[in-house]
Amino acid sequence: MDNNAFNVAVAACFDQAADLLSQQGANPFRINAYRRGAETVRGLEADLRVLLEQGGIKALVALPGIGSGMAAAIREMAMSGRWTKLERLRGETDPIGILQTIPGIGPRLAGRIHDELHIDTLEQLEAAAHDGRLADVEGIGDRRVRAIRVSLESSLGRRIPRSRTALDGPSVGDLLDVDAEYRRRAAAGDLPKIAPRRFNPDGRAWLPVLHTQRGSWHFTALFSNTRKAHDLDRVRDWVVLYFHGDHDREDQCTVVTEHRGPLAGRRVVRGRERECEAYYDRVGADEERIGGEV
Repeated sequence: MDNNAFNVAVAACFDQAADLLSQQGANPFRINAYRRGAETVRGLEADLRVLLEQGGIKALVALPGIGSGMAAAIREMAMSGRWTKLERLRGETDPIGILQTIPGIGPRLAGRIHDELHIDTLEQLEAAAHDGRLADVEGIGDRRVRAIRVSLESSLGRRIPRSRTALDGPSVGDLLDVDAEYRRRAAAGDLPKIAPRRFNPDGRAWLPVLHTQRGSWHFTALFSNTRKAHDLDRVRDWVVLYFHGDHDREDQCTVVTEHRGPLAGRRVVRGRERECEAYYDRVGADEERIGGEV
């Protein structure tokens, strides 16, 4: 690929993302951001790959209209020739294949990682390797986690020394509110649908997609189209929420119906159960207070 061909390909991907987001009813801010990014990339004389090699992500973020999310997308396209977010918008994502590009992760382990952690990208895999979630997956010991970290640091060209915390993402109240909106609108049939590649032999457009916003957080919501969700008949119960702030890379979580313990019957954000319990206690107390004032 010559110097300008890569830039042209990146601009085309940003344009396609904007078109798909528009068709799926996303926030005009996000749509216009990708349009501006495409214009910037098309107008560059320098090869984006050279900028990335010489100055890293910071050199890309310094370009007009290119935030950290688009910079990460450019890096992913430069490293792998694909952009996971665009594939997801098309319904074509193949997370199992992406995870298998890391030495030591075969098809079975890749499937287990995706189904249990809902990981779609190498960046998400890297975060899970650092915050402890990856070590909890069956078949992955400390030695393999360390090897995966080294491979990812080489592939992605940096380290992530810190772990995720709840403060890095939206509140559980916002997450549960988006989950409720998605399930309500999916049941009403008023959301656009995409045709996922996995577990969809007929190529039918059945998977509803929601793009919405709470404060500065942008969300995409989808039912969990994983083997485990299909095997347990939980596809329309498990909701995967992808989210990012205006200047942050994308992250994700899964919301499910809890079947045991004090939260049985409640919608719960996996990994943030204690916060959910406190949230429901607070909401219940507020409802009782309001009821007493009536």
